[in-house]
Amino acid sequence: MPSYKLTYFDIPGIVQHIRYILSYANQPFEDVRLNPADWPKLKEKFPYGKLPTFEIDGKIFNQSNAIARYLAKQYGLNGKNDLETLKVECLTDTLVDLRNGLSAIVYEKDEAKKEELKKNLVENLFPTYLPKFEEIAAKSTSGWLVGSQITWADLFYASTLAIFEEKFPGLLKPYPALTALVAKVENIPSIKAYLEKHKK
Repeated sequence: MPSYKLTYFDIPGIVQHIRYILSYANQPFEDVRLNPADWPKLKEKFPYGKLPTFEIDGKIFNQSNAIARYLAKQYGLNGKNDLETLKVECLTDTLVDLRNGLSAIVYEKDEAKKEELKKNLVENLFPTYLPKFEEIAAKSTSGWLVGSQITWADLFYASTLAIFEEKFPGLLKPYPALTALVAKVENIPSIKAYLEKHKK
């Protein structure tokens, strides 16, 4: 069995879906969580000066979704065939587009620009993306986004939508299918145990 080590900050952020994948697979991993205050002096030790990093038997890799795709392949979470894999990839890359709208707010230092970005997210990006995601989820007969079984798209959507809901309470209320997806994933025993362990 390989040795896995995930390094990021002590927040869900852009690695929560990786934690979900590993938890779903009951795969032990070292979950290293850095204090942002320590980051400036640690930064130069990491590839490209960025997080997350993921170590496999001591070999270091970066880029959260590249890591997620690798792990999804290891644990059969890419769909049952190439067409399902393509659908999973389309969904996950599209969610990254939306998530980037939130990330831009987090990293913006100028308060006026931060408010502009927040307004754009709430008034333009959420209304553009979430109804389309809801339609896809609502059409599913399995309760999963792609095909008849869980894929890493479900884990990515559930973890990211939960972050959106935390930041913008009530956001998911108009989207019952997405709300149900989040609940379904969070009630998977191994993921539920992970969330309980790291509850704040």
